[in-house]
Amino acid sequence: MSIDRKPYHRADEDTRRQALITATLALVAEGGAQAATVRAIAQKAGVTAGLIRHYFVSKDHLMAAAYAHLMDRMTADSAAVLRTAPHDPKARLAAFVTAALSPPVVDGEALVLWAAFLQETRRDPAMRQTHAQTYLAFRDQLQSLIADLCGLSAAQDLRHLAIACNAVIDGLWMEGCALPEAFAPAELVDLGLRAVGAILGVDFSAQSAQSPRFSMTTHMEVQA
Repeated sequence: MSIDRKPYHRADEDTRRQALITATLALVAEGGAQAATVRAIAQKAGVTAGLIRHYFVSKDHLMAAAYAHLMDRMTADSAAVLRTAPHDPKARLAAFVTAALSPPVVDGEALVLWAAFLQETRRDPAMRQTHAQTYLAFRDQLQSLIADLCGLSAAQDLRHLAIACNAVIDGLWMEGCALPEAFAPAELVDLGLRAVGAILGVDFSAQSAQSPRFSMTTHMEVQA
């Protein structure tokens, strides 16, 4: 007599590894880095605590992997528009800045996660290294787009321009994530294009005009 058995599918390495990263991100978003204990991560991911050691040397390495996943995802979301953007260098840079200052990159939970992980960089070298790598990945992408637009070949000049433009994007991103109701539709994008254009000496008004114009009166009155 044969017994029908349901086929057993063993989760592959990447799936289980990703489940641990996803669980870590969820816990950090809910209660900060201190909430992401080994026991809590394992429970959230539906695995045994011992399995974490199979995929990560330590919890610190898992935290670094979760941080890298968050930052890589935001860089990828910003760069995804380049696949369909026009070949014109100005349009490509404008599309990148626009994506970096729009959902899903501008997201309240992403800011909470970023702030929690950033605090960990002060005590954990692996987290600090991850921060450096992911920061440079975004800045290098920005620098490449600036080089195509400005036609500069001096690496130091390009680096300085990329740092300045990245600082503008980072600042607007943080404010947009923290207080989305304080900004009218397309306001972050418009301000970002204006500021980046001022740094580079480029007029992005045509690209900015493609988005709905915003009112300079914000949607939230800040009480003193």
